[in-house]
Amino acid sequence: MTASSSFFHRLSSRALFALPALLIVMHVVSTTALAQQTTPVIGARVSLEPWSDPLEALGTLRADESVTLSATVTDTVVEVNFRDGQVVEEGRLLVRLQDDEQQAQLRAAQAQRDERRATVNRLAQLQTRNLAPRADVEDAQARLRQVEADIQGLEARLADYRILAPFGGVMGFRNVSVGALVSPGTELVTLDKLDVMKLDFTLPELALGQVAPGLPLTAVSGAFPDTTFAGEIATIGARVDPVSRSVTVRAALENSDHRLRPGMLMRVVVERAPRETLVMPESALIPQGQRQFVLVLDESDQYRVERRQVVIGARREGEVEVLEGLEAGELVVAHGTERVRDGQSTRLLGIIDDDTSIPELLSRGRDAAEENG
Repeated sequence: MTASSSFFHRLSSRALFALPALLIVMHVVSTTALAQQTTPVIGARVSLEPWSDPLEALGTLRADESVTLSATVTDTVVEVNFRDGQVVEEGRLLVRLQDDEQQAQLRAAQAQRDERRATVNRLAQLQTRNLAPRADVEDAQARLRQVEADIQGLEARLADYRILAPFGGVMGFRNVSVGALVSPGTELVTLDKLDVMKLDFTLPELALGQVAPGLPLTAVSGAFPDTTFAGEIATIGARVDPVSRSVTVRAALENSDHRLRPGMLMRVVVERAPRETLVMPESALIPQGQRQFVLVLDESDQYRVERRQVVIGARREGEVEVLEGLEAGELVVAHGTERVRDGQSTRLLGIIDDDTSIPELLSRGRDAAEENG
């Protein structure tokens, strides 16, 4: 073997010896490059959630009980026993009118009753001993009953001079002062029971078959835009307006804190057809003609993408109802659908939920990329 052939022989032997190491290095480099090229996506869980078909309307609030108190007799006010806006209990004396004359007449009738009762007792004792005719006893008893009836009439008339709260509630502004002369029909004050509010609104005639007493609803007032008041339908009107073709519906709203007031305008959302259904973000949909697709992530295979057709139902803000094609708990691509294809592996940046939004996950992904770069 010549010197030149020996040199080439040693060179080829070294090359063959270094080949496995070179292949390993190339594999690591290619794997790293592939990882760097993997498309980042943001996922979302398909969840089973309450769902309903909303029906919106405008309604007006009314107090559960409301009355304008007024006088029924003509006389002078001698006592006003409440303050504007005061919460009063049922039976509380609110206004008293001058009733001295009526009180005197009542005391006279009570004295006459006592006298006639004594006469009846005395004649009854004499009659038991056959010292008084039975007719005298019966006449005395009749006169006693007559004066008792007069007393009841006086007491009833005296009640007209005392205006009591017919139910517990909140007083309005008083329109009378002590010393004022009032007559029947004079409005003295309003009283409203506000613990429960009645919400009246109208719905189209076509919605009659979709609503029923007990159906839940929510209402929002412009005075409290960040607060949602929950209630339910209490009554559906017995008639449909032949002009507007609408029916009046009355709902009941809890109002223990008395924030809601009669006359307020509220935006009502009736929760029709309440049910539990599969829900996912609307951003996960990929429309193609009349069909809808999603990209499902296989969590056991490097988040590999599977393109799948789904059937959707109703939509609401940012979400869509899934009728067919998915199961609860599956992971779908909610952001990045335009950058990945069927069968491709992806890099999951995170999963959106009630506490985590897409912008937050994108910001985290950029921060992580800058640290690694």
